[in-house]
Amino acid sequence: MGPVDYVVVEFPGSRMTSEGLPLLVDLVDRGIIRIIDLLFVKKELDGSLTALELSGATGEGIPELAVFEGAASGLLGEEDLAEAASVIEPGNSAGVLVYENAWAAPFAAALRRGGAQMVASGRIPLQDLMDALEPAS
Repeated sequence: MGPVDYVVVEFPGSRMTSEGLPLLVDLVDRGIIRIIDLLFVKKELDGSLTALELSGATGEGIPELAVFEGAASGLLGEEDLAEAASVIEPGNSAGVLVYENAWAAPFAAALRRGGAQMVASGRIPLQDLMDALEPAS
């Protein structure tokens, strides 16, 4: 298995669009990632969180989501949803996506067969990367 990551994508005003979905489907189709969990939540104005069913979203004009119905491993728990809620503004919705970096699985397996093991990993924040790559003024 490759490394597993998650993203929380906020939709201001709960206006979900399907613009990125074909790209996500393409990543899955090409075996680059494997969707482990995908769920949508809405943070109410009082701060409470409501889970949105994918089947409901497909009926609300986003039929592209139908391909992800059943993408629920049970890995995401109440604590994870509370953490996601902490970064979502009241009145907005968000997609919470947990995915395996499937492209890395054969590489990781080869390293393990050779006795190697992953001892650390991380992510460079996008803004830090952009700042570092920006030409000095």
